[in-house]
Amino acid sequence: MTILDSETKAGETPEDHGDELRLWLRLLTCTTLIEGEVRSRLRARFDVTLPRFDLMAQLDKVPDGMTLSDVSKRMMVSNGNVTGLVERLVESGHLARRTSDQDRRVQVIRLTKLGRVEFRKMAAEHETWIADMFSDLTEKDVRELMRLLAKTKLSARKAARSGSNESVG
Repeated sequence: MTILDSETKAGETPEDHGDELRLWLRLLTCTTLIEGEVRSRLRARFDVTLPRFDLMAQLDKVPDGMTLSDVSKRMMVSNGNVTGLVERLVESGHLARRTSDQDRRVQVIRLTKLGRVEFRKMAAEHETWIADMFSDLTEKDVRELMRLLAKTKLSARKAARSGSNESVG
């Protein structure tokens, strides 16, 4: 017996689902497939989780480091989620942690030399994996998809703003 994803199930009875719902399910299916493959490859190749990779990616952009709060905002997760990741990466020698000069209550984290070298190896392979996953798309396809997804992002943000305004009132 084959297990169908939500998009495939919705496609079997398209009259039961609006185009927007089918579009959402297709986006979700693509995201889930790609993310699952990236998670699997990071684990197999580097023995690292996707959240650890994402944290290191944020820190690679800021050589002097960032506060835990800033990292949390960029990654759109709670400080508690970041704290556990940071602990493990400090223990492995990939991150260094220090107290902020401006506020003794604030911790600043940054990649160590080891962390930067290992992250950049992972990032190079990650980029190759992503390119491979999109290899059936032409340059024109990619540009058009980027344009449409930018439009989708704006539409979703607009709906989110109007939805949060409705719930306040």
